[in-house]
Amino acid sequence: MLALSAEGTLPKVDYAIFADTGWEPKAVYDHLDRLEQEIAGPAGIPIFRVSSGNIRADALDPDHRFASMPLHILNKDGRAGMTRRQCTGEYKIKPIKKKVRELLGYPYPARIPKGVFVEQWVGISTDEFHRAKDADVKYMRNRHPLITDMNWSRSDCIRYLTSRGLADTPKSSCLGCPFHGNAQWRHIRDTSPEEWQDVVEFDAAIRKGNARANASGNQLLGQAFLHRSRVPLSDAPIDHVTAAEWAARQHQLGDETPDVDEAEHGVADGCSPWACRGEVEPVQGDFGLAS
Repeated sequence: MLALSAEGTLPKVDYAIFADTGWEPKAVYDHLDRLEQEIAGPAGIPIFRVSSGNIRADALDPDHRFASMPLHILNKDGRAGMTRRQCTGEYKIKPIKKKVRELLGYPYPARIPKGVFVEQWVGISTDEFHRAKDADVKYMRNRHPLITDMNWSRSDCIRYLTSRGLADTPKSSCLGCPFHGNAQWRHIRDTSPEEWQDVVEFDAAIRKGNARANASGNQLLGQAFLHRSRVPLSDAPIDHVTAAEWAARQHQLGDETPDVDEAEHGVADGCSPWACRGEVEPVQGDFGLAS
């Protein structure tokens, strides 16, 4: 959407906002720098980088309130489970809404007058049209240009990015996101040994849950893991590809069997703030984020 706006195919936007969890892959930060220098900057579109903190550091800090990640849980009785997903609300939606309020000229706790709002573009393609939703606050109105203006599927987006020399656009998500598929874990291991060591160490550190819960006596009744197999990431079967997963790879994008494809490729939309597959807890309080 940024490139389409910068070249004039879509109307020029006033601003772009990147919500930084503090734990993105280096490739994402490098890509953001490139977008800023080669596309946004020349078009006169400021990119604001906003943050609520570092999600990795917060999870391991016993003195910091932590919005839980969707960790894979192995309960004491052997049953599998998953912790609630609150991180998108805290580390993505909250800082974006805080910045929007500032841009409107009404930072919290100022009341935003009726009729004052931003039009926010959300990059959902036709494959995910059912995830195109309205904002939960009146001062933000969602628009989905890839659907309403371009009628583009994910494949169309990839073709366009390739034509612009951006075929290597990485998926934005935390380095240690539990929604990663085996392909993403392999990519980290095989291309970035330092980042792989980082996620392996974090996986071991959160085996009993986040540090704040443990310090307050609310220990996890089971074990937590980053990988869906619920074994330590260093031992997880990330190289194993089933026959069904291999068949899914051969299909055109958008034709995969969802459950099979997610095992290999992870959740398609990653941690998109406005199209989250997991449960996003409403973030109430400091910035009036829930309607």
